[in-house]
Amino acid sequence: MERARILRNIMEEKNMKVADLVRITGIAYSTIKSMLENGIEKTSYVNVCKVCDALGLSTDELEAMANDGPKVVPQSTYADVEKLVARNGKNMSVEQKMRLIQLLSEIKFED
Repeated sequence: MERARILRNIMEEKNMKVADLVRITGIAYSTIKSMLENGIEKTSYVNVCKVCDALGLSTDELEAMANDGPKVVPQSTYADVEKLVARNGKNMSVEQKMRLIQLLSEIKFED
């Protein structure tokens, strides 16, 4: 499967938009849009790594998926979530912070 299509599918699964990747990675909107529309083959490795990291997968996992390897669905760990919130919390609106608090409060714990 085409790498850009894989990235778009993961973005869709995570309900992420190009603007979210721009905010998380610091990469220009036009660069990310070009990656997703024209493929990542001509994109710098650094930018591919940043996008993969923002989506919670490694470049090795992306490559395996592209080669029709095992369909790895990355699972975020607590450390991943904590790092993401710490890195982007300042850029979140009050509404986004409230939504995050609401989502966290809805988590059911097993005894």
